[in-house]
Amino acid sequence: MMKRKLIALMLAATMAAGIAGCGGDDGKTPADGENNQTENQGDAEGAADTGEAGTDGDNTLTIWGWDPNFTFVSLREAERIYAQEHPGFKLNLLEMTWPDVQAKITTAVTSGELDTLPDVLLLQDGAYQKNVLSYPELFEDLSDCGINFDEFSPGKVGMSMVDGKHYGVPFDSGTSIAGYRTDLLEQADLTVDDFTDITWSQFIENGRKVKEATGKPMLSMTSKEPDLVMEMMQSAGVSLFHEDGSVNMVGNEALIEALEIYKTLVDEGLVMITNDWNGYVESFTRGDVAAVLNGCWILASVQVAEDQSGKWAITNIPKLEKAANATNYTSNGGSSWGVNAASAKKELAIDFLKNTWAGSAEMFDNILPKTGCLSTWLPAGQSEIYAEPQEFYGGDAIYQKIVEYGGKVPACVTGKYYYEAREALGTAISNIENGADIASELANAQETAEFSMGE
Repeated sequence: MMKRKLIALMLAATMAAGIAGCGGDDGKTPADGENNQTENQGDAEGAADTGEAGTDGDNTLTIWGWDPNFTFVSLREAERIYAQEHPGFKLNLLEMTWPDVQAKITTAVTSGELDTLPDVLLLQDGAYQKNVLSYPELFEDLSDCGINFDEFSPGKVGMSMVDGKHYGVPFDSGTSIAGYRTDLLEQADLTVDDFTDITWSQFIENGRKVKEATGKPMLSMTSKEPDLVMEMMQSAGVSLFHEDGSVNMVGNEALIEALEIYKTLVDEGLVMITNDWNGYVESFTRGDVAAVLNGCWILASVQVAEDQSGKWAITNIPKLEKAANATNYTSNGGSSWGVNAASAKKELAIDFLKNTWAGSAEMFDNILPKTGCLSTWLPAGQSEIYAEPQEFYGGDAIYQKIVEYGGKVPACVTGKYYYEAREALGTAISNIENGADIASELANAQETAEFSMGE
């Protein structure tokens, strides 16, 4: 019993510092992210080394990454696990922001100096396919390396796949959750069960009841951010791109349905539009909304409001009704590991990834209390630690639940110009919020995206 209480306390204490590192593709973190990192600085002590790629020994791998309290603490545990069977193994970890990583990748490939890059590459999922398509000589094909990719969420591994081949091993989870304030639902004679395995029409109907009873909207969103609409699309396995890489906005039925739902939410006051990320976080930590829907890393921000402990419950998201392959599962954010094809130690790098991120339940058990890093490697979800009840969420075993959700997220194409199309859609959504026509805005967005692609 004491062990279970200790684990629960560790999870609650570290969640805010850890899951922030799992943030969305735009690098968003909780409003208090800097404070959390300061408090946990000791966890990352000694985690980052200095030096350049290629200066280490034969039994050392170099990795670049951001957010050392999350990424490097996780990597140090992976290093310890792997070194048990491979004495002398070391990691040389260099802290670097994601924009700097991307810039150095571009420079190295352009100059033909791939050996200046690390042995293992960490890339944001939304940028993975673009990098593989732009720089195919950089990424080692991992399809036949012995990793069982069927043991991961299809939606997660799909982010780093190109032409049916695997170029990445999942790191952190971006599996989406719907979190609800149970005390506010009760005022409308509803429970979280009324929001489980439902459609968006049912969500809207229930949302009207909650707003009538409490005066509060259900959700909040940051202006010009397409996250919610993108999540709706992915829940049906639909993307902003066709398989051939061409833009898929005009006539995209799942996207049109998602935008119609979003417009209804806005028009009926069921979603609050905030000006920035801090305003978004404050909307649920202050209790201004009854729910939150985002990647599971958002739970770090939810738990900032300690006075709301026990008043939250987690379930799956609503699904589209018209889309052929609609599900109640989706994702937002996350990153994955790749292997530098030019590395002299690529076999070591592959073996390291295969025996840690794709094969060690012990590692995932140990990094969850330290960082809040949730696995998309499905076997990890069967452990006792993932099954621990979490007091903040009414005693529910939310980590086990999130891993289960992750296994049901459909895969979709991100494409080479994911961010350009995403930005164009964000502008369209902002205009739709202000009354613009959906069809016209999608036509404009597609034209903007195609212009960015040079078509």
